[in-house]
Amino acid sequence: MSKVKYYYDPDTLSYRKIEPKKSKRYRNIGLFILGAALFGLFCLILLLNTNLVNTPKELSLQRELSNLELQLELINKDMKQMGEVLNNIEDRDNNIYRLYFEANPIPEEQRKAGFGGVNRYKPLEGYKNSEMIIAAVKRLEIIKKQMAIQSKSLDEIALLAKEKEKFLHAIPAIQPINNEDLTRMASGYGWRSDPFTKARKMHRGMDFTAPRGTPIYASGDGKIIRADNNSPGFGKHIRIDHGYDYKSIYAHLSKYNVKKGQKVKRGDLIGFVGNTGRSEAPHLHYEVWKGKERINPINFYYGSLTLKEFEDMLKIASQENQSLD
Repeated sequence: MSKVKYYYDPDTLSYRKIEPKKSKRYRNIGLFILGAALFGLFCLILLLNTNLVNTPKELSLQRELSNLELQLELINKDMKQMGEVLNNIEDRDNNIYRLYFEANPIPEEQRKAGFGGVNRYKPLEGYKNSEMIIAAVKRLEIIKKQMAIQSKSLDEIALLAKEKEKFLHAIPAIQPINNEDLTRMASGYGWRSDPFTKARKMHRGMDFTAPRGTPIYASGDGKIIRADNNSPGFGKHIRIDHGYDYKSIYAHLSKYNVKKGQKVKRGDLIGFVGNTGRSEAPHLHYEVWKGKERINPINFYYGSLTLKEFEDMLKIASQENQSLD
């Protein structure tokens, strides 16, 4: 209740009540309303910019944001584990797979190189969790790049494996005559006595004594490039091109089981033992060529002999006896 004010009236020698003007009263009411409105607006702004009071929608958004932060943290942990697994695969790729197939390792800086140029993450800046988000995106991009490089490397390894398998099948790696069909291994690679001149001469193949008509088998995959009687001394003979700069020769045959241009697999029957050409007795003269050089065939028999059989053959082949051609 507002105070009542009085003034002294000298004319009447009494106190009279002061009556406020209506305009002033209205002004006071207006100022009060304006002040109340300003105060309410101030309080509203204060509440909207603090965490003292949140609307249900704000509370829901806050919970959602907290959940997203948790999910992002879990994703970062998963990506870290993925990175460790990928590092392990890369290590095996460089030090086992690529080493085995004689391929150059992929440099570490190439596998884990970042992305240069302009700031790729500018749209992600300016937020509360920008640093966490940018770190996650960077890690994801590096993992994606590592996976792309590793995938390409494994494709290359698969091709190398196929080529290696083809190479291993092509190498002349088995004895061209079965052990049970052999009379004996007559002469090995090295200096031997010529059966016709008795002079000491280099014998650049292996002689396998066997009855006429004994089957002869291809020692590796390849293509028949000759099956004729047009080479001095060899008589009827077969030549196989195995690829990879390897060739094999089978000489003094009685007859062929293949023809020029035919493709053969290791173990295919290609001909039969004979005594044609410059030969003292029925046998197979067998040679292996690498490029333009004839090499010792005994080094390639890993595909058909046991350790004991190989040791016995090595002992016989090392004896400087007489060859059969």
